[in-house]
Amino acid sequence: MESIFHEKQEGSLCAQHCLNNLLQGEYFSPVELSAIAQQLDEEERVRMAEGGVQTEEYRTFLQQPSGNMDDSGFFSIQVISNALGVWGLEIILFNSREYQQLRIDPIHEKAFICNYKEHWFTVRKLGQQWFNLNSLLTGPELISDTYLALFLAQLQQEGYSIFVIRGSLPECEADQILRIMRVEQQQRPKLIGEDEAQRMSVQQTSDPGHTADEVLLDEDEEELRKALALSRQGMEVEDEEADLRRAIQLSMQGGSDPAVTAGSSQESGGSEEQALTAEELRRRRQAYFDSGTKPSQ
Repeated sequence: MESIFHEKQEGSLCAQHCLNNLLQGEYFSPVELSAIAQQLDEEERVRMAEGGVQTEEYRTFLQQPSGNMDDSGFFSIQVISNALGVWGLEIILFNSREYQQLRIDPIHEKAFICNYKEHWFTVRKLGQQWFNLNSLLTGPELISDTYLALFLAQLQQEGYSIFVIRGSLPECEADQILRIMRVEQQQRPKLIGEDEAQRMSVQQTSDPGHTADEVLLDEDEEELRKALALSRQGMEVEDEEADLRRAIQLSMQGGSDPAVTAGSSQESGGSEEQALTAEELRRRRQAYFDSGTKPSQ
């Protein structure tokens, strides 16, 4: 497979890729194809001028953009045909009555070029095997002899125009190597960008609104919220117990002389408070508030 020339898609230069993959080398550049397109435009202008340069048809023709190329890199079938003519090659429409009357099995041809909605690609025989050299693929795709006719029929059903290449293609290294050895393909090539698209699709399916990093961040934030909630619960318990202790201390001070109470509460109240449990503190506080009044002084 390494010996097969396969030019991958750049911008909208599929016509250039189609030609170079067919000829198995960098035979044409956008500049050279543009020159052919401009020559065709000039020939069309001359033919239109024969009817009179002052006619409405001629003025309308001059105002229209080129039908042979555009700024995106598209080139018409006329440009491709003229480019192939430089190498003595011609194209015939595959489903034309002229070609179908010949009843030729596709495997006996040398190559096809296919077009759909301004996208061009090549299907070519190298050695004794057929390859799909679509520039949108990550590499050449092996096509078996038995599948070739079905593959072309499927393209036609999808709306592709298919052209048969007639003439002698230039010699190439891949053709020479594959004449003496056959290749096997364990894994079919993918469309360029397919892996990235699948990765993004899986990511969006698992979490449509977040990236993987955002998901991890959300999990960390949730754990932090739980920890804060637990810490707040502990603080609330501690605050409640402190309130109970202060209420008991006030109730004990209620029936004593303030001067004596201050001393006694530091000596005995401290040890008694340490011995009281939280439940006992709650019971005492409830009993105190249930009495309705403090002990008389």
